[in-house]
Amino acid sequence: MKILITGITGFVGSHLAEYLLSLRESHKIYGLCRWRSPKTNLEGIWDKLALVESDLGDLGGLIRHMKEIRPDVIFHLAAQSYVLTSFNSPVHTLWNNVIGTANLLEAIRILEIDPIVHVCSSSEVYGQVSETDIPIKETCPFKPASPYAVSKVGEDMVAYQYWVSHGIRTIRTRMFTHTGPRRGDVFAMSAFAKQIAGAELGLKEPIIRVGNLQSVRTFCDVRDAVRAYWMLVNTCTPGEVYNIGGRRTVTIGDALQMLLSNSRVLCEIRVDPALLRPSDVTLQVPCLDKFKKSTGWEPKIPLEQTLRDLLDYWRNELSLRPGAFLTVIK
Repeated sequence: MKILITGITGFVGSHLAEYLLSLRESHKIYGLCRWRSPKTNLEGIWDKLALVESDLGDLGGLIRHMKEIRPDVIFHLAAQSYVLTSFNSPVHTLWNNVIGTANLLEAIRILEIDPIVHVCSSSEVYGQVSETDIPIKETCPFKPASPYAVSKVGEDMVAYQYWVSHGIRTIRTRMFTHTGPRRGDVFAMSAFAKQIAGAELGLKEPIIRVGNLQSVRTFCDVRDAVRAYWMLVNTCTPGEVYNIGGRRTVTIGDALQMLLSNSRVLCEIRVDPALLRPSDVTLQVPCLDKFKKSTGWEPKIPLEQTLRDLLDYWRNELSLRPGAFLTVIK
């Protein structure tokens, strides 16, 4: 089977590539990436992959590469995925996520190939829900509260439209909060873990800069998420949409305390106004019944292990590359 992963150099894409290789099922794995994308997340496996330099904004390039690869399965993970950045760069976020997805599906339509296409939407499309909407089902109305969320509504609906209009076998997922090793340092738990590791190594003062700690999230480990994605493309129904997420629901502040319980230094928590969003989504608890019924999937990795592994990742990363700490916003 030929499998194409867009965004393969990213957090989820690299874990998915590792998981597919671990199956030892002789799949040919292609990765779509931009020439400037860092390849550090693929260390140890890059020689087992076929990386293709392209950009989702280049329809001609996509057509050329897809004609050569003719994938059986596509995992479309590439996106501008940081909510706070989307407020500063709304047009870029919309262009990358909506037009990029449309270009990918248009290339498939023009070439008349027939892959299964997993389109990764987001739980952010549901926005700020009321307590009566908890747990959130796939039928919950869209209330996007950020340009990123709007872009994911667009991506979600473009994928559905290409199924309805052209029969392209898209399956959409709305993934809830997920984290783990290699998560980008602009996301809350990874940013906290990086700051703790930096303080332990003496790279910064022992102060943890935070945003809103009262938001409620249901956490899933990225390694459970990519296992779910593989089950999705082998089991689920084209044209459908599925919530995927963890089972552990806590506040961001509670999760931070779990991280701090593994810290080797005493840290002060300090709220930074720059990390507060203009509008926030503070309650996200998924209903997973539809996906579980279709696949039997259950998350396996406890949140405590996820956070320990995330902290250990940053300890190792900053020990090897102390200059990496400079990417944290001062």
